[in-house]
Amino acid sequence: MNEIQTVIAFDFGLRRIGIAAGDTLTRTAAPRPAITVGANGPDWSAIGRELAALTPKVLVLGAPYNVDGSAGLLTGAADEFAAELKRRFGLPVARVDERYSSLEAGAALKSQRANGQRGRIRREQIDSAAAAVILERWLAGEGENK
Repeated sequence: MNEIQTVIAFDFGLRRIGIAAGDTLTRTAAPRPAITVGANGPDWSAIGRELAALTPKVLVLGAPYNVDGSAGLLTGAADEFAAELKRRFGLPVARVDERYSSLEAGAALKSQRANGQRGRIRREQIDSAAAAVILERWLAGEGENK
């Protein structure tokens, strides 16, 4: 990868989808506002606005595995979400093992709060912080492109 690329990552869930953005130059990720999932599925227009604003070259999606490495309960739904991302936006979708990303994100947010950040930690913040963890794993070379 010689060209600097913007990358957007998703932490898929049935109620919310955490989002983070980063790039291949700094290899860091920053949480973005989470997207809600309603009765009709994800808010595709909100996802489209994020992609239009940030113009990523690659999308990254957490792959929900169990602790033992087997497929998790959300694996099928996450696979469908990945396929729909690729179909709607025509971008490659890489997958990264997301095990423990929410725990890692929650711990990081609690640490920030202990260091003076005010307010209570909301679930949406954890979801997008988990997307940032997923993206940083991909930027570090984990996962694979599909």
